[in-house]
Amino acid sequence: MSEIYNKFQSDSDTKAFDLQHRKTVSFNIGKYDSAVIKGKMQYQNLAIARRLAALKKHRSIENLENSLKDFEQNFIKRGGKVLWARDAQEANLFILEILKNKGVELVVKSKSMVTEELELDDFLSKQGIECVETDLGEYIVQISGDKPYHIVTPVMHKSAKDIAGIFHEKFGLDPESSPQEITKFVRKTLREKFLHASAGITGANFLISSTGTVALTENEGNGVLSASLPRIHIVVAGIEKVIESIADLHIFWPLLATFGTGQNITAYNTLISGPRQKDEVDGPAEMYVILMDNGRSRLLSQIPQRRALSCIRCGACLNGCPIYRNIGGHSYGSVYSGPIGAVITPHLRSMMHYKHLSYATSLCGKCTEVCPVNIDLHFQLLQNRNFSVENKLSPRIENWGMRVWKMAMLKPRLMNLPGAGMKNFFLKKAFMKSWGKRRDLPVIKPKSFRQMWKDERK
Repeated sequence: MSEIYNKFQSDSDTKAFDLQHRKTVSFNIGKYDSAVIKGKMQYQNLAIARRLAALKKHRSIENLENSLKDFEQNFIKRGGKVLWARDAQEANLFILEILKNKGVELVVKSKSMVTEELELDDFLSKQGIECVETDLGEYIVQISGDKPYHIVTPVMHKSAKDIAGIFHEKFGLDPESSPQEITKFVRKTLREKFLHASAGITGANFLISSTGTVALTENEGNGVLSASLPRIHIVVAGIEKVIESIADLHIFWPLLATFGTGQNITAYNTLISGPRQKDEVDGPAEMYVILMDNGRSRLLSQIPQRRALSCIRCGACLNGCPIYRNIGGHSYGSVYSGPIGAVITPHLRSMMHYKHLSYATSLCGKCTEVCPVNIDLHFQLLQNRNFSVENKLSPRIENWGMRVWKMAMLKPRLMNLPGAGMKNFFLKKAFMKSWGKRRDLPVIKPKSFRQMWKDERK
């Protein structure tokens, strides 16, 4: 087994039995669940909205090459520049080249999962460039040396008391500071960074091919400030973010808000179609969009798993997943956790080293039930398992065991051949470790059901 798998096993075991962790996560997801119920009330027919969004996103993914070309052409017409990055390393080097050429020493960055793939903060720090997270949750993660725990809520694993403790340790704030007091302190601190930063880096919730427009969705205004105040704006986006028409946002924006936070629509929704024009008074003087692959083409080549590229990063599947609730976001060892992470990470990074994530599921189907764009996630998890077996990535002992099991199941006489004592012995030898030290293995009784049935018939 790989070190990645062993670490996953160890971290999962620790978190699943950390009662305080489970209490904090359950409380925070409970608040989310209540909000989403209210958010869904804005729809007369939610099923139709989800179906329409799924069809539009599916069409964009199926026509991805042309959609990306259209986006590039239309964005360049407005004075923007487009760079194509094959992987995270190339994207980082593009960003570094832009910043170095322009003499940038301070960067403000809004929340972006794709820049987490780049580990951009650490990369720029090593190059002598200060990169400041401006989303409140991401800022807390950054100053505490942590990693985002959730796609939408980076500090879902922290209580208000935990966060107050972080600000007491880092800045000397009162350890009993309220969330409002902490927010006020962060707002004042970050405003200075916004005013002095020469470059802003954001992600993109959607890229609109027909107009060459970047669509940003957020609740704090930090994305707007990161994009408009500095003289340089750099957008980093996965190639799957493209949609065809600006009119489609009337479907996607409310769905993203409802399933992401329970709102009717998020507080700030911004459309940016290039750098500041001659007749405009604000915005960046230069704007770049870096379109990053980083394994997405591998996922695109897999049918039907390519449907996972339709994900709009709302985090609903994480909140609904019983496995995520128990083992937490960090245990996955990936930027993308929960069911969607378990589907896409093996393709984005390595099926050999991350195939175990597709087995870390109950297959209850809750993730599919709550997905706003109708991705059949539980089916995709099964497809990943099938892919790993077909490509001979499963351990030899597992393959041998399955062949023996198949032989026994097809011939009941063989299954009943060894006695109960021998069966219990093999169960302990084969499954004790994977079954877990906190659970007792089931005990096989001396008489099988078939034998009991025969006795009853007599």
